[in-house]
Amino acid sequence: MDQDTRYEAVRSRDGRFDGEFFFAVETTGIYCRPSCPAVTPKRHNVRFFPTAAAAQGSGFRACRRCRPDAVPGSAEWNVRADAVGRAMRLIGDGIVDREGVAGLAARLGYSARQVQRQLTAELGAGPVALARAQRAHTARVLLQTTELPITEIAFASGFASVRQFNDTIRDVYASTPSELRAAAVPKGGRGARRAGTPSAGIPLRLAYRGPYQSGAVFELLEREAVPGVEVVTGLPGRRTYRRTLRLPHGTGIVAVDERTGAFRAQGGAHPGGWLDARLHLTDPRDLTTAVHRLRRLFDLDADPYAVDERLGVDARLGPMVAAWPGLRSPGAADPEELAVRELVGPAEAERLVVRYGKALDSPCGSLTHLFPEPAVLAEAEPDGPLGALAAALADGAVRLDPGAERDAAQDALLGLPGLDARTVAVIRTRALGDPDVAPPGVEVPDSWRPWRSYAWQHLRAAGELE
Repeated sequence: MDQDTRYEAVRSRDGRFDGEFFFAVETTGIYCRPSCPAVTPKRHNVRFFPTAAAAQGSGFRACRRCRPDAVPGSAEWNVRADAVGRAMRLIGDGIVDREGVAGLAARLGYSARQVQRQLTAELGAGPVALARAQRAHTARVLLQTTELPITEIAFASGFASVRQFNDTIRDVYASTPSELRAAAVPKGGRGARRAGTPSAGIPLRLAYRGPYQSGAVFELLEREAVPGVEVVTGLPGRRTYRRTLRLPHGTGIVAVDERTGAFRAQGGAHPGGWLDARLHLTDPRDLTTAVHRLRRLFDLDADPYAVDERLGVDARLGPMVAAWPGLRSPGAADPEELAVRELVGPAEAERLVVRYGKALDSPCGSLTHLFPEPAVLAEAEPDGPLGALAAALADGAVRLDPGAERDAAQDALLGLPGLDARTVAVIRTRALGDPDVAPPGVEVPDSWRPWRSYAWQHLRAAGELE
């Protein structure tokens, strides 16, 4: 998009581009999402930025009306397999907060200086600034949804000091942390903050753009659910998906509600909406990572407009797209877990949970265990395909983290016993979040690129593939 096209999107308050770019107004010092309902600024006062971090780095603060930090992420980072795309997926997972820029660079196979240069050149912000913007968003969520002490929120959000936390909140939101918390909801009003800690549950709205076929996603999760680790309750249209998560600093239990129908993005002219979620975390530092993994699982950062436009003109897929606009390609909450489950099947996966899964300190209903780690499986059952896959995952011979090179991971998986082309294709689609995986054994036209994973979902929904 050129700048004139971007301005037209702003002028029409086009929610399709929320998260794809941001605009800032020089006369007010505020940056917004394209669908912001405020009066459209004059063209000569507007600047465009590829990321919220770039806008913040240029001295602009977040709009209090449209909350630009709460938009879906750009679908570009799932499509791109280069260093910048891999870096953005890793930053979203919280790698910079946990391992620093050096850790990010090591996972990408570049020097820290190279990573800084590439991200700054394309996105207008380096890894530290991008992580800082993400920390600010996490802090706002905790301030406005929990009664955690402000000092605890500072460190839970990933800040190194309270002073750094205070300075960032003032820079990004033009408020102190106390003012930001007080402005969240009327005292005692609807949506008031829960007392206590995030262990009582952090309520969130997981935003998405465009139409969203939630029923298809929840049906898949219900069909695949492994007892002890996952459960889907309720009737179609009103289901809740719950599961346990192993996270960098602790464990979590997450719940996501199905939501049907078309919803309007705030101030936008195009459908959009959110899934209601609640996260119970033993350590609030895991909030960013948990949210990122849920977004990947439910494919919430997809661009359904681009997908449906490309696939909808195909003679074979057109009727399917018309019947199922916004059909998503679900990912995985735990990529290594998904790889093991695809190899062994549901019955064996349940056995592995019962025998080797780690029991939760505080079970929640039928959720009692974490799925066993690869290192545990490699030691307990070292023989056969399961042992080979678990060992490869445990020692890093196969990497399925958000920054993994997809081609390298596929080659490594195909070199292991027991993994056929179809199983590896499913792992690449879901564990690695690749939007462009062709259905194995099916001749498909190049015109389906770069959305062949979505074409696969349409063919499955239509009953043409398993």
